Amino acid sequence: MRKAWKELDLEGGGLQAINAKLAAEMRARPPAYIAWILFPLGLHRFYLREPLGGTGFIGLTAATLIVAWLLTGWWWLIPAGTAAAWAAFDLIWIDRRVTDYNKELRKQVFLRKGHKPPQDYRGRYTSDEDAQRELAEYQSIKESERAGHPGTAGANDRDRDTGGKRRMPSFNEQEAMLRQMRSHRKDETGDH
Repeated sequence: MRKAWKELDLEGGGLQAINAKLAAEMRARPPAYIAWILFPLGLHRFYLREPLGGTGFIGLTAATLIVAWLLTGWWWLIPAGTAAAWAAFDLIWIDRRVTDYNKELRKQVFLRKGHKPPQDYRGRYTSDEDAQRELAEYQSIKESERAGHPGTAGANDRDRDTGGKRRMPSFNEQEAMLRQMRSHRKDETGDH
């Protein structure tokens, strides 16, 4: 079954439909670099949804052919050299463009207009005051944990993140709690 899930019609919405749409629309580096081989046609630019650049490559290729046909001498090297320099730049540009295009696509799909990020979203700070406050809280926690100092952080403080909100225990911590509960239950019932 070769990626048959991409062909499923999941118009009902939900995460599967979003992931299927992303898989169909996202761009990858290998096809872009393969298309770059035919840079005089600008195929890599069209693949990366940059039609203006693709048209520019076609225009430079046409200009090179027209100048070579109409004028004698080395004049055709000017548009050909420009296209070659632009193609060399595109070897670096492709990597950045794939990353930027895919990131923008994800933002369009996941953060649609009228929707807010989740309540505890910690992606980016909205103001410098938020960043300074979080940094000061983090520094005070780390200062209290310095080696050689007993620390002022109690058990409740360790269960809180830098914003003062209760954090979810890690998977290992949850397993340790379950083992502890099971051993307490065995002790209470007398089972060994």
